[in-house]
Amino acid sequence: MQQHVHVVINDIDDWQPYYPSQSLLTANEYLSTQKSKARSHIVNLCNDLSYLSTGYYVSLLGEARGQRVLPSVTTINDLNNFRHYQLLTNVLDKTASKYLLNYTDNTLELIICFGVSPIAAFAGFARQLFERYPCPILRVQLRHESRWYIHSLTAGQLNQLSDEQQTFFGDSLDAFNKRVWRKARAKKEYRYDLAILYNPDEAIPTSDKKALTQFIKAAKEADIEAELITAEDYSRLLEFDALFIRETTRINHYTYHFAKKAEANGMVVIDHPESIVKCANKVFLKELLEQHNVGMPKTELLLSGTSLNYAALGESLGYPVVLKIPDGSFSIGVEKADNAEEFEQVANKLFEQSTILLAQEFLKTDYDWRIGVLNNRPIYACQYFMARNHWQIYNHKESSARAKSGSFETFGVHQAPKDVVKVALQATRLIGDGLYGVDVKMTRDGPVIIEINDNPSIESGVEDKHLGYELYRLIMADFGRRLDEQ
Repeated sequence: MQQHVHVVINDIDDWQPYYPSQSLLTANEYLSTQKSKARSHIVNLCNDLSYLSTGYYVSLLGEARGQRVLPSVTTINDLNNFRHYQLLTNVLDKTASKYLLNYTDNTLELIICFGVSPIAAFAGFARQLFERYPCPILRVQLRHESRWYIHSLTAGQLNQLSDEQQTFFGDSLDAFNKRVWRKARAKKEYRYDLAILYNPDEAIPTSDKKALTQFIKAAKEADIEAELITAEDYSRLLEFDALFIRETTRINHYTYHFAKKAEANGMVVIDHPESIVKCANKVFLKELLEQHNVGMPKTELLLSGTSLNYAALGESLGYPVVLKIPDGSFSIGVEKADNAEEFEQVANKLFEQSTILLAQEFLKTDYDWRIGVLNNRPIYACQYFMARNHWQIYNHKESSARAKSGSFETFGVHQAPKDVVKVALQATRLIGDGLYGVDVKMTRDGPVIIEINDNPSIESGVEDKHLGYELYRLIMADFGRRLDEQ
């Protein structure tokens, strides 16, 4: 079956040097499209691929819609953070090295289009880079300081190509469309010391000190030596065989850098970087859940720079309307609007943080269910109640630390409503096989997913209240299983 290729660009004027195409879409056209062919291929040529940019969302939503996207969100994040972790070493083959022997400058700038270099000597080098960083246009700077090495690697911009490079790009795109798209091979490596990454100064830690002590104890029973590490231990990470992240994860953050470095070196890692990418962004989750018909609140995407009819949106969703930035956590970046005027004011404020927002219907409940899932199995169930005199679990406007969050109740998984557990498992199967906390509201029409957390809270006396030490043993035993399977 033939597969459609769509080229997505920021501005239609960027395509003037090339032949017109019916497969050409602007980023706003693509993001505004509600229905899409799952078998389509997307070539994302947006000029800005920085985190939370419009170009970033093109790849993010493309993946959520089940399409093959070039570059993927993982590749975008790898390129944006290349200076933190270079995932390739000794990439210069004999042909490239021979070419550089006769090169007199200490710096060489290269452009690579779809894995092809205009310099024949760099054919193997270009192919290898493209396999690891599949991106339509790569700009590479090689430097010589006792040896040649990659100094910088970035996504190239279509509107910055010279006339000669435009011709080369057009020919490379045409040739690429005739080849099979393929993913880079995953690396595999070895076993048995565990690093637990935490932040002793985090305001709302995912695990308190007692819980961390229980993890270390349970790890020993699984024949694993666990050690607490912090952000300062980045250079030590490869001393370990596995990484367990126990602080709030974000993309533009060292937690993601740790996860990527661990993955790149074949370590067992929870949270896996792919889970961080998928769970950290509510826009991705919205598209993913919609594509697979998993229950969620009625939601609309708001695009910055487009004409928005707040009155019509508010009427459709009903008031109050809940507005969210895509990558907030612990109720941060979530606001409520009670009328059209407030709706627009809150949206404009949040647009300063993200080019896309989510507007959702408000579902009033006394509590959210949290279902803990590990390796596609439910392991705990909690009810998190709303903070006192507040509509969220966390009240960040409250000055008293004691009143920041609501109360809770912990249950055995068998005591939670079957529909709630079922929808939680439906959701996490779309993400991966790691450790997740799924927030679910029970409504008159059935359970709906509010959020999937890749780094769920596990605190002593809260999530472990029903299972006790057994909860920590279950998680550490799973690390042991993953290490054994490697």
